[in-house]
Amino acid sequence: MMRLPPRRGVRATIPTASMADIAFLLIIFFMVSTVFRTEQGLKVFLPVAEATERLPRRNIVHLWIAADGQISVDDYTVNPSQVRGIVALKLTENPNLIVSLVADRRTRYRVVSEVMDQLREALALRVSFTTKFER
Repeated sequence: MMRLPPRRGVRATIPTASMADIAFLLIIFFMVSTVFRTEQGLKVFLPVAEATERLPRRNIVHLWIAADGQISVDDYTVNPSQVRGIVALKLTENPNLIVSLVADRRTRYRVVSEVMDQLREALALRVSFTTKFER
């Protein structure tokens, strides 16, 4: 009888030479296919101001009022009576919230006043009116 030498276990290995290539291809794929969404709001023509000040990009809720009285809060069209509830909910989530009011220059003052009353009832006391700066 002939004795066979003991078998050595074959170790399985995963080739990692192309892992960096795969990682970079995935990064490039996600960079190319990602869509950055910007807030659209309503089409408004801003009133002109002599002096303006920039707001920080954080802690802002955008509220648009179109010339026909249509109201949009962060890209969602709402009724004037819904503004208070939406802004109050956002204020409970973030007490440092600033309401950026973007009203068309042709908007009736009655609509702006109604929205301002809703903001006051929601205790949104930090309100900024957006204007266009012209020299």
